Amino acid sequence: LCLFFYIYLETGLNSANSQITTKKRCVEEDDEIVRQEKESCNPTEVRMSQIVMPCHCNHRQELSVGQLLKWMDSTACLSAERHAGSPCVTASMDDIDFEHTISVGQVVNIQAKVNRAFNTSMEVGIQVSCEDLFQDRHWRVCHAFATFVTQRTNTGQKVTLRPIAPQTHKEKVEYSIAAERRRVRMVHDDIIKDLLSSGSIQPDSLSGYNAVQAEKTKVESVELVLPPHANHQVNTFGGQIMAWMVNVAMIAASRLCQAHPTLRTIDMFTFRGPSKVGDRLLLRAIVNNAFKSSLEVGVRAEAYQEEGPNRHINSAFMTFEVLDKSGKPCALPRIRPEPVEGERRFQEAIARKKIRLDRKYIISCKQSEAPLSVPWDPRNQVYLSYNNVSALKMLAAKKSWRLSTEKDQVCLYTLEQKSMLSIRVEKVVDVPAATAFALLAELSNRTLWDTHYKECELIQRVDEDDFIYRVVTPSVLQGKVGSPTSSPQKEEILQDFILLTSVRKPCSPGDPYVIALRSVTLPTHPPFEKCNRGEVLCAGFTILETENKKSLIRYYNQASPEVLPYISNDVAGLSSSFYHTFCACSEYLIQHKLHPTAEADQQQTLETPSPTKTLQSTQL
Repeated sequence: LCLFFYIYLETGLNSANSQITTKKRCVEEDDEIVRQEKESCNPTEVRMSQIVMPCHCNHRQELSVGQLLKWMDSTACLSAERHAGSPCVTASMDDIDFEHTISVGQVVNIQAKVNRAFNTSMEVGIQVSCEDLFQDRHWRVCHAFATFVTQRTNTGQKVTLRPIAPQTHKEKVEYSIAAERRRVRMVHDDIIKDLLSSGSIQPDSLSGYNAVQAEKTKVESVELVLPPHANHQVNTFGGQIMAWMVNVAMIAASRLCQAHPTLRTIDMFTFRGPSKVGDRLLLRAIVNNAFKSSLEVGVRAEAYQEEGPNRHINSAFMTFEVLDKSGKPCALPRIRPEPVEGERRFQEAIARKKIRLDRKYIISCKQSEAPLSVPWDPRNQVYLSYNNVSALKMLAAKKSWRLSTEKDQVCLYTLEQKSMLSIRVEKVVDVPAATAFALLAELSNRTLWDTHYKECELIQRVDEDDFIYRVVTPSVLQGKVGSPTSSPQKEEILQDFILLTSVRKPCSPGDPYVIALRSVTLPTHPPFEKCNRGEVLCAGFTILETENKKSLIRYYNQASPEVLPYISNDVAGLSSSFYHTFCACSEYLIQHKLHPTAEADQQQTLETPSPTKTLQSTQL
């Protein structure tokens, strides 16, 4: 990691004028990227525009969320089928946060396109915006990611999807991160169970003086699936099922707060089975828990025929608020849950709220706004790992990299955006990508080739793909920050990092191997007197297989604003540390490609982990 600070000494900043020129150039390049995005035509893109009529609205003349979900599902389904060339059905929908309401007379614009196709499933990104025709205003309402699967052929065979070829910068970023979102979906159902079983969620009070009995909020409703409710495959529209679920959830929430609530979020949910014309859908809803200014409603949908058992179709959890005249959330009454099952739902609602806050804190914020170090906690492991890998992929996908130095095929690139300064060092090495990945993923081996790594200790093996290390390097600040933990000037000043290391194999051909690093905090490893505590926002390697079984190895590091002044002020750095360090890395990989060390042999097990074992071993 300290390699970055030595690397940047090679580039320097010649003058304030050169900085201004660079910033102007970056702005021009960003404008060019936006122009290309507008001119590009994605073959899977589908757009829908609907003017909101009174029949689409609730009593407040605002567009019903159920109606919006139907439009979103229809648009996404058309996009999926355009790519697949065969009928598709909704498999799941990620979390949806509704940022604004839509009124009568306004226009809803929905855009959907396939971000990535896997084997028989695909991720479709959905963007919803609102347009005021009379004031010429546009604003974003929500965005979502839906997963669609192809229906089997008449012979019962699955339809294999052709891969997506992203063209624009934004499409390439979404394509890359779609693999991480898929990984989160696969473990989503187990997160709540693991949180509760591990004792991470403290029991909450189940009663109160003015608590409302949960039984009073129960809602049960039956809907008959008719041809208008079905798609061209005679299956019930996923959006129609979601609309019915929103309806009963709204009634349950209203019974608790005795007011008209506003739907704010819908948690990630999965369709467990199909429903067809002629089915009766039994919808049940109840308030699981009420917090200070929000409440959670759980909804369950079951399908049945005149004969036969009920089939569980879907379950969803929705968060509502009650707004006053100024648009601020009102205080809500407490809920007294039913014994046993009600108490279980009560505690699970607390866990889901904590997960939502973790996601918002870690994932939703922009990279420039993200905290350098966030606390490591079992309940945010999945989202920290997701953020770690996706941040590196987004940095690698940037378009404005500038070549600063090249020597013996070792290239140094820089990227300046606002207060962030990033570097990329790359070289083609005569080592297979899988071998290079196995050697570099074991961070403890870095002390063998990187002279800036004084110590590297594995603190915790989280699972097959995530590890926490403590790294000690020479301090780049050399005591200039005035930290009370700085060492005396006569001693060598050291700096340590607590790093989350997330490793990923390619999800499909053409994807790189990824080794992502970011800082976390551990209560068991606080800063101590002999070291300055350093922080890393985004760093790591990508390893791409090239021709003749060679590897294109790229190292990235993003400087934080607090460190940037100390680097940019040193304009006289003329050393070749970046060159020597990367050459040492290349030599290390070549020497060990045929006879890897014992540590690398252990890490080689990352090559072929069992997906089931990986998911089961994940400590969530």
